[in-house]
Amino acid sequence: MRPFGETIPLSQAQALIEGALGPIDRTERVPLAEASGRVLAQDVVSDVDVPPFARAAMDGYAVRAADTRGATRDQPKQLACVEKVFTGQVATRRVGSGECMEIATGAPMPPGADAVIMVEETDMGAMGGAGGAVRLFASVEPGQNVGRQGADIKTGQTVLRTGDVLNASRVGALAALGITGVEAYAKPRVAILSTGNEIVDPGRPLAPGHIYDINRFTVAAVMAEHGGVPVPYRTAADTLDDLSRAVDQCLQDDLLVFSGGSSVGERDLILDVIAAKGTVLFHGIALKPGKPTAFGLVNGKPVFGLPGYPASCLTNAYLLVVPALRTMARLPPREVRSTRLPLAQRVNSVPGRHQIYTVRLVNGEAAPAFKASGDITSMSQADGYIEIPADVSALEKGALVEVKLF
Repeated sequence: MRPFGETIPLSQAQALIEGALGPIDRTERVPLAEASGRVLAQDVVSDVDVPPFARAAMDGYAVRAADTRGATRDQPKQLACVEKVFTGQVATRRVGSGECMEIATGAPMPPGADAVIMVEETDMGAMGGAGGAVRLFASVEPGQNVGRQGADIKTGQTVLRTGDVLNASRVGALAALGITGVEAYAKPRVAILSTGNEIVDPGRPLAPGHIYDINRFTVAAVMAEHGGVPVPYRTAADTLDDLSRAVDQCLQDDLLVFSGGSSVGERDLILDVIAAKGTVLFHGIALKPGKPTAFGLVNGKPVFGLPGYPASCLTNAYLLVVPALRTMARLPPREVRSTRLPLAQRVNSVPGRHQIYTVRLVNGEAAPAFKASGDITSMSQADGYIEIPADVSALEKGALVEVKLF
């Protein structure tokens, strides 16, 4: 066994990670249908007006505003309806003095008309349609109830900028310009490597002393949620040769996250491989769960060594890897919702170690969910977690705590 050296505080580990990496510069063309969540790699400047024509803002009649002046319920004005204009159509003639056209919301304004009077302020009478007389019970001003050309976006306007994260509305703005694809920063590819002779892929029979691989799937899910492309690799056996080959394969990606082999057992060899190929910046954090966590650089690429225990691995994937991945992906920091609740029972903590303690929300209280670092249900049955500083040894029942929600 090789004992840990001195562990470092969580804040120092976070600072070392932050200082060792930056956003990736690789870009790729992304179809608009797949662009939500992506980060733009270039400004988008419109070469069209949106809308491309003046259009009716509501159902009614396209009129010359001057022809409606003075119209009231008691003294209506009367115009001749000369045509109907529906969406997707254009008028075949101008609106002349004393004339109007029936028009649908969104239809192009006919030449000669400068306003739309709502259908509720009119009466077509028994005649109906083009060729009938329309009575107007209100007056309108020029431009009233008309959406002008370019009211939303003008030709030459910068609609979105480099670094903007695309969401539904921004994708909609791109669609309004007729754009079919965008230049976006590539998602970081995250190599995910499980290590250990005891690890077995789900679906295969378990031999005595073996366990199914959990971490490959939990880490992959977290990476996909936060802007990465998970790239799972075959589990590496606990030999220097196999681990060395596996690390070399993983280095074709942007970031390597391995689980297991980061503790102090005589067969925890992968850190020896990382140290031989690059630099280990730290090994061991004053954190519970997740003490045997490591971080280093190989060929300039970040390498995270997470504990093999599933709860520890998943906790540190969220706590340490997600911020790093989002920086590389040019995404803003993860927003964590939280709520303040009383503790349902006393919680002890290990002095000198910052503790991440999972809880469930039960009857308006935060009830303990954490079992052990090796138990995935410590996370899967939790609604969130509380943080207990290293200088706090216990939190009493009823103490108000900030629960950060998953």
